[in-house]
Amino acid sequence: MADPVTPDREQPLLLWTLGFLRPYWKQAVLLSVLLLSEVGLGALQPWPLKVVIDYVLERPALPLPEPFAGWLSAIHGGNPAVLLILLVIAGVIVQVANQFVSAYGTQVQVDTGQRMVYDLRYRLFQHLQALGLHHHIATSTGDAVYRVDVDAYAIENLVMSGLFPLATSVTTLAVMFFVLLKLDRTVALLSLTVVPFLYMCLRYYTSTMVDREEHVKELESKLIERLYETFSSMRLVKSFAREPYELDRYSQSGDRTMSARIALTWQQSLFSVVVTSITILGTALVIVVGGMHVMRGQMTIGDMTIVIAYLGAVYGPLSAIAHTTGQLQGALAGSKRVRSVFAILPETVDGPDSVDATDVKGDIRFEDVGFTYPSGAQVLHDIAFSATPGQVVALVGLTGAGKTTLVSLIPRFFDATAGRVLIDGVDVKQYRVRSLREKIAIVLQDPVLFSGTIAENLRYGRLDATPAEIEAAARAAHAHEFISRLPKAYETEIAEAGGGLSGGERQRLSVARAILKNAPILILDEPTSSLDAISEEIVFAALRRLRAGRTTIVIAHRLSTVRDADRILVLDGGKIAAQGRHEELLKTSQLYRRMCARLSVGKSLDEPETVDELIQATRQ
Repeated sequence: MADPVTPDREQPLLLWTLGFLRPYWKQAVLLSVLLLSEVGLGALQPWPLKVVIDYVLERPALPLPEPFAGWLSAIHGGNPAVLLILLVIAGVIVQVANQFVSAYGTQVQVDTGQRMVYDLRYRLFQHLQALGLHHHIATSTGDAVYRVDVDAYAIENLVMSGLFPLATSVTTLAVMFFVLLKLDRTVALLSLTVVPFLYMCLRYYTSTMVDREEHVKELESKLIERLYETFSSMRLVKSFAREPYELDRYSQSGDRTMSARIALTWQQSLFSVVVTSITILGTALVIVVGGMHVMRGQMTIGDMTIVIAYLGAVYGPLSAIAHTTGQLQGALAGSKRVRSVFAILPETVDGPDSVDATDVKGDIRFEDVGFTYPSGAQVLHDIAFSATPGQVVALVGLTGAGKTTLVSLIPRFFDATAGRVLIDGVDVKQYRVRSLREKIAIVLQDPVLFSGTIAENLRYGRLDATPAEIEAAARAAHAHEFISRLPKAYETEIAEAGGGLSGGERQRLSVARAILKNAPILILDEPTSSLDAISEEIVFAALRRLRAGRTTIVIAHRLSTVRDADRILVLDGGKIAAQGRHEELLKTSQLYRRMCARLSVGKSLDEPETVDELIQATRQ
């Protein structure tokens, strides 16, 4: 069977899903034995009652068949009361044993099902993390969470709550029908008259259920997506006083989802009513014919008791098959959504000849690099430059010039679609992705923090960092002072996304995390954009010390970031329009002069400014 994580599109969905049962084959065998035992004990349950009716209570009582007559006579000594008690005890033992087997089987079923669910969740989470940034940008967080949290239960619903009960029902049906056939052929055959009607009902019901279930799941996923979107944008919602608007949007999505779920449940309930009605009619027909046989002496009352008991045992599985098949449709819909995630290949995959980036020094070179998104939009054209350890290369340009995309090619968030990106003379595609990223420290413009302690957030830069190393990194990033003022200092818990901290404090923690990583390559996305002038200068002093012997790529939006850069690349329309040092570009690049005029003295991009005035202004 194919590996479930790399699904074969030609493989049936059910077989692909069963692949997740392979690690638990021992539990599956045990569960099968328990289910068979439960079927056998269930078949034995009505027999003590039949013996009591026919051979104890009936007047005159029928003679016990051999060899049971001799065995029982030796025990009860011809006393009917003793025989009655013995038969009742036997019946109790069979039923209690059946309950114990059923309870243990349920425990094994739930235990195995939950392990399969969490195994699938682990694999889903692992696979989703392996997908490229483009997928996560294009796909909502709510949808991904729904697939991991809800759709993962498809495996348990399909296998443990679907296939095993279905197999039990079929086995029970076969055993009970065989016994009925031995008791009365006519009654046994009459019990099957409901099968064609159940089949037609089942076929009509299942023809549309997968699509309906999948549609409802998509609506529920969108509802969760709406919640994530609103809560993650709560500052914007409150600043525009749009709480009623968001509540209305959520209400409308909720109404659509609720209506779809109610319609689906109504169809399932209607199907249940139809199936139950068919089995009731079948039961009535069999009781009438069986009663006629009793009145004619063709069956005993005990035999009729067995027939009635087995009839429930036959129609029960038939109804269970119908109901379970309906449940399977929902599970198949969830399984289909899960497989569609696994079918998405990671955008950056390690090749068979990939190498570790253990000894990377940080010599970066772009050779005629171009990048085009899967949508067809070309972002970068013929990018060529180099950066060596100890150098600072700043990227400037108007919004949409391609700065973020360019630096994203270094850690392989995206792969260049033309040309090559080299580190130490090796194409980045030849490095193992995780090994390469361990050698790159990134400070984003919008700092990202997790819920947990300050120390845990800083240690994210290097998981084996000591408390002393964490404090040293915080001091270098001018973060130690405000951390020390917190209630528990480095052990202070912070909320998700750094709630409770100012923007500058969050950014300083982000810088400290990058300092702690101590990587040979630094990528800085305007790391001081949220800092005041004093903190900015202190952090820059720390970064100047840190970049010694390291390669630093800075996306710059402020002049303070680029003035002392070794080389500035001016991007325009995805190309390098000019490059050089700050004062050189003020003389040679009109676009750079216009940007500096706007950033330094607040003039419009269209207003003229002499080079000497700009040089003087940007030195201040």
